[in-house]
Amino acid sequence: MPDTQFLYWGSQDSVNRTPQEESFRYIIRNSGRDTDNIVFMAHLGDLTQDADPSSFQQVGKAFALLDAHGAAYSVVAGNHDVSGDDSRGDTPYLRTLGPKRFKRSKTFAGADATGYNTAHIFQAAGRSWLVLALDWRTTDQGFAWANGVIKAHPTMPVILTAHDIVYSDYDDNVFPYESGDPENNAALSAYGQTVWDELIKNNDQIFLTINGHYWPSGRTTKKNAAGNDVHMHITNYQNRYFGGGGMIRLYHFDLARNTIDVETINPWILAQAPESRNQLAAEHARITGPVDDFSIAIDFDKRFSGFIPVPVRPARPAVEELVKGTLAYWRFDGQGAPGTPLSAGQTIRDLTGKGNDLTAVTVPGTAADALTWSADHHPDQPGHASLKFAGGRNPLHGTYLTTGPKAPLNTETFRSGYTLETFVMMPLDWDAGSNGWAAILSRRGSAGAAGKHGRNTNPDEPVVQLAISNNGREPQFNHYPLNATYPTTNWGHGLVELTWWHLAVVNDGRYTKLYVEGAPVVDNPKRVSVGLTSLGLPWLLGGHESAGAIDIVFHGNVGDTRIVNRPLPVDEFLTAG
Repeated sequence: MPDTQFLYWGSQDSVNRTPQEESFRYIIRNSGRDTDNIVFMAHLGDLTQDADPSSFQQVGKAFALLDAHGAAYSVVAGNHDVSGDDSRGDTPYLRTLGPKRFKRSKTFAGADATGYNTAHIFQAAGRSWLVLALDWRTTDQGFAWANGVIKAHPTMPVILTAHDIVYSDYDDNVFPYESGDPENNAALSAYGQTVWDELIKNNDQIFLTINGHYWPSGRTTKKNAAGNDVHMHITNYQNRYFGGGGMIRLYHFDLARNTIDVETINPWILAQAPESRNQLAAEHARITGPVDDFSIAIDFDKRFSGFIPVPVRPARPAVEELVKGTLAYWRFDGQGAPGTPLSAGQTIRDLTGKGNDLTAVTVPGTAADALTWSADHHPDQPGHASLKFAGGRNPLHGTYLTTGPKAPLNTETFRSGYTLETFVMMPLDWDAGSNGWAAILSRRGSAGAAGKHGRNTNPDEPVVQLAISNNGREPQFNHYPLNATYPTTNWGHGLVELTWWHLAVVNDGRYTKLYVEGAPVVDNPKRVSVGLTSLGLPWLLGGHESAGAIDIVFHGNVGDTRIVNRPLPVDEFLTAG
């Protein structure tokens, strides 16, 4: 909540608590809920216009609403609330909103000796967050205290609030405002530079700063000494209708989407019946310009990894993944140094011991490093390694892997069901024309040779293939079951590059489902598909054939791959362990 000063001008006998109190009621109503849960409110200073005791008396009454309901909040002093720096001593602000105000607050974490700088800790999304609320002008002792608080809480992300840090470097002479670049239209003020130098730059935990004082609203992003982003925002609406009317800005932290969604609303106006709002109120119920309603992409785990290391799931022994019914399990750890190539004829052992070993086959004219060992892997993959395929078409090139001509897996028809699992990642140079429709896993033998015909049948395609399409890298499982002459096809959504994906195909003896990251895809046909057709020919990892001949080799990384002769539930996938 930014500058509410025009609501409290006691020396002019002009006080109106109603807008702010309506915002406080909104906060109270939306706290402690499963969704839209407001966990903390930060006021950005200039609570009053005149710093008069009569103004602060009324401010205190408004904040009593939050106190009565145990709502968590912080405040800072602005230049209209105090003068000088945080060594100023006693003031109406300090008597009204100083540390004694928070003695019953569960989130209050302390104050400096002056009482003008406070710390607050709240819990949300399974972690603790630290809010530093600093004075309008902080002295060396204040900065020393703030640095000490951060040091005492070394694993907490920090949100810094103050009245003055950055200002908007564009004007407000038109409405709606012409914000220039809405992602970079703010700069450090002279005092903000001091805050940056003394506190922000060398404290990687500070990832977000919010201040008022200046208008219009704006934001910028700066790199700290660790090379990480610090998002720096101005929010202030005192120049708007009714002095902003107790406007609040909501920061929705979505750790699943790695996004902060920001919106600006006026609960006081929203509480009014639409037909009763005057024209100016109707315009200000929600502020939706690009500097007031936006989203910030932030990979929270990566951004916080310097002080909250991301736990790395350890590799799991292969024996733990040999669940009942496992017919083949291939993984690529401990067999070659990352970056070194596999040579033609090199063998990768089937860890079940059933003899479904894989042998490398190189297309003539292919570079020696077309198939290499890699340390890259899915974070939930049992084996911490993969194979990096550098294959494609036009011209055909690459190295793939094949089971032997007498491997038991070749004749398996899976009448009672099956589970096929693998891990895959596509590189940035993946190209639809050169790499589309390459198979991660396929079974040799064409549909035509197997006597298949009818709708959607391509007589030249393999009888089984788990491939990546040329249309947005969609995973596709196309298979010819025993009970039909035409294929059943399962389609997934587009898979982005440079991201590891776990793919699983599960057949329960009747229906086949494709899963991406343990989630079923949209196109899982309700068509009975019993088993998988076999011509007794080998399986291929990274190879795909057309009309009985290799026509493309996979491009990307492939991790642990397992074939089981029964349907597995999601909690038994390789990602579960």
